[in-house]
Amino acid sequence: MAPMKTILATAALVLVLASCARDPGPWLHAVELRNLPAGPGARYPSLATGPAGEVVAGWLEPDGGGYALRYSAWREGRWQPAGTVASGTSWFINWADFPSVVPLGGDRLAAHWLEQTAGGIYSYDVRVSLSEDGGRSWSPAFSPHDDGTPTEHGFVSLFNWGGKSWGAWLDGRRTGGAHAGGTEHSPTDAAMTLRGGPLTTNGEDVEIDARVCDCCQTDVAITAEGPVLVYRDRDADEIRDIALRRGTPYGWSEPVVVHADDWQIDACPVNGPAVDASESTVVVAWFTAPDQPRIRLAFSEDGGRSFSRPLEVAAGRVAGRVDVVLVDGRAIVSWLEDGESGARIRARPFDRNGPAGRAVDIAGSSVARSSGFPQMVQAGGGILFAWTELRDPPTIVTALATLR
Repeated sequence: MAPMKTILATAALVLVLASCARDPGPWLHAVELRNLPAGPGARYPSLATGPAGEVVAGWLEPDGGGYALRYSAWREGRWQPAGTVASGTSWFINWADFPSVVPLGGDRLAAHWLEQTAGGIYSYDVRVSLSEDGGRSWSPAFSPHDDGTPTEHGFVSLFNWGGKSWGAWLDGRRTGGAHAGGTEHSPTDAAMTLRGGPLTTNGEDVEIDARVCDCCQTDVAITAEGPVLVYRDRDADEIRDIALRRGTPYGWSEPVVVHADDWQIDACPVNGPAVDASESTVVVAWFTAPDQPRIRLAFSEDGGRSFSRPLEVAAGRVAGRVDVVLVDGRAIVSWLEDGESGARIRARPFDRNGPAGRAVDIAGSSVARSSGFPQMVQAGGGILFAWTELRDPPTIVTALATLR
């Protein structure tokens, strides 16, 4: 539980930003709270956008002796009544590897969560459910992978590709059941892999990368040519830099290293990249620490085939947990930063030449694992934020930032 002083400071900061009497930054007009219809103990929100700009929030909520995956659509500037995708008592609940509910166009939705399997604490499968009627009904749950191994499967990205529902995830079928987050130097044939495919029960997934970082989030954006998938790669020398692959009619492209940070680390930093795209413009934000903790951002103007030299977003006492949205040519980056007065969620806009406004505080927060990963998406003419606030019990806070 967070100290009462921290909670009050967080609430005060958000309320100050919500007031139009104080300008939170020349690129923002105001940051105003929006009530999400989540119950007590709700945590670990995800935010996702669909092909036409639809926004859906998903989150975990206590349900009897287990958890439920709940969701709400954002329409006309407010959250709609919440629905439930599924619930269970054998789910794998993790602060960094959280479920999602994603709009895929029209009335189509896809949702995922993690379910424990026999074999150990870190034996769990990805479970998926689909809706064709805007969430009024959901398909029976299934797994998009059919390896049947008692190993880790997670860090999922769901997306629409060619009118089909797709997913990509980290897949531990080659690890032999050992916890992938350890410090062992695994040979290539025993490493965590990246796999993906259509969301079907037919086992159509393929290996995208044979050796990746063990527990960093993946992310996907859609360009004019198709999806771009970002993740933290891992080579035999334990260099763990950010890579991108493009989805093509012939399969996934060879990886492009967004930037050679040459960060050598013998364990997973649990800090994945974020990506957004519009037509042929792609932006990637990420955390790295080859010399000190840093947040970086890079632009691509050719659909992810190559990237400009990265821009420095922040450095020093940054905890990462980044997100990025592309709005009218500007990339707005959010991250979690620690400080003498406590942690805070910050955001700053960039264009291709550098900062396009000063960094602003969105809310107070915590670098504790239980605070999860702050989320951010474009919503109409503004930016929606969501995060877990460490009250007793935890709660999810959402806010709308209006852009100038």
